[in-house]
Amino acid sequence: MAEHQIAYFLREVQGAADPVRRAAAAEGLGRTGRPEHAAVLVRAAGDRDPAVRAAAAVGLGRLGVRQAAAEVLSALMGDRDARVRRRASLAAIRLGLDGPGITDAFARLLSDPERHVRINALTALEALGALGDVAAVAALLGDPDPTVRGLSRRLLYRFADDPAVAAEVLRTAREGKGAARVQAMTMVPARCTGSLLDSLLTGLRDPSAHVRTAVADRLLTVESATVRDALATALEDESDPRTAAVLLRGAGRRGDPRAAGPALRWLADSMAGPDAVHALGGQGTPAAAERLRSALDDTTLPAPTRAAAAVAVAEGGGWDAVWLLLPLLDDEDPALRTGAVDGLGVLVERGLRLWERHAVAWALTAHLRSGHDTWRTRNALHGLDQALPGVRRLADGASNGQVRAAALSLLDADGDTARQDLRRFVLGLDDPCEAVRYEAATGLLAWVEATGGLPPDGGPARARLARLATGDGSPRVRRAATDVLEALCAPSSG
Repeated sequence: MAEHQIAYFLREVQGAADPVRRAAAAEGLGRTGRPEHAAVLVRAAGDRDPAVRAAAAVGLGRLGVRQAAAEVLSALMGDRDARVRRRASLAAIRLGLDGPGITDAFARLLSDPERHVRINALTALEALGALGDVAAVAALLGDPDPTVRGLSRRLLYRFADDPAVAAEVLRTAREGKGAARVQAMTMVPARCTGSLLDSLLTGLRDPSAHVRTAVADRLLTVESATVRDALATALEDESDPRTAAVLLRGAGRRGDPRAAGPALRWLADSMAGPDAVHALGGQGTPAAAERLRSALDDTTLPAPTRAAAAVAVAEGGGWDAVWLLLPLLDDEDPALRTGAVDGLGVLVERGLRLWERHAVAWALTAHLRSGHDTWRTRNALHGLDQALPGVRRLADGASNGQVRAAALSLLDADGDTARQDLRRFVLGLDDPCEAVRYEAATGLLAWVEATGGLPPDGGPARARLARLATGDGSPRVRRAATDVLEALCAPSSG
């Protein structure tokens, strides 16, 4: 049967008037033919119809005769038809063709208008362990196709130790256009920022906002009066929200007073607003503090801006910060509630005044019970002893498993009040919620490490831990239970 097929394909590829039939025969001959039929496909590669030439390339790739295919595939990779170039490059990759001629052919395809051909060229050059044309590869850092950009970047990294590659990447970071320059900048090590400095400063005025953003981000790490002045001027003139956000972030870190005016202008922007808040918070002036306080109630501002203002007000440490933030825990906007939780967490960490502690403890415990921002609220409560009675009630009876787990994690397993919470950790080992079982085992581990073992009546706890260590469906619960059992078996444990 195969011989009949081969004979048919030979007649069709050499004599059929219809190019569709010649193309189908060329592909079929590649599947069923033998090495001696390579010459027929080589002749088909010169067919006047591009579909036949493309099919001949596919057939040569399938037939597997490297010597016969090398020269013709190299020529087809320069074909005027993109479909032919694509099929020829794929066939050359499939055959693993190599040598200077093939490498040069793939290097020429780096600038091909067809994205698949560019992808094939980069893939082949990486397989060959060759760079081809370093300038062409670097230019592809700005390719509109993300796959092409990624492959070119990977190829350049592979040859990063080559002086020619390092020089071209640096040149592209200094003088490249658009996305290519941005990508090249990320490839230049931080220690080389000094050699880019002049181009970075001029880059703050680049027509591309993408470039300006990358340049500003790079300059934030440079400590220099010249750079600070340039960044301040750029912020004053910037019109792109993403770039402005980076500039405002840097100004906030430096506490640059020149950022006050631009920060006020950007507060209403959904992207740059939070960084504008950060810049205002870094001012440390009564006027900036008052604007941040008013932002909490300004419903015309985006919620992320108001949320950032909540944290900034907390960081400012004003006498009324607690009372400004507590009502926001009930706001209908989840972003603002999150900002209030984070802000209260800042205040708890820094130390509340005596008359603030119970109010914050009650409010955050109620917020934890609601199931909103569960673990953020847990973090905000950490270290607030006045919350422990309410937290224990949540650990015992909250309907939400994540809330029970968060509450259990707040109990101090190795502190002065740990014994009254030991029962909670033991009971938590049987909880249907995986997070509760994990926190329970973690709490027991802290107990064992602090006391040297379980109480004399701890036998049931051992049995439960043993079941979890071998049969729980959660890997982290099994690991935590195993850790407790291993700690119990340690020489110092009872």
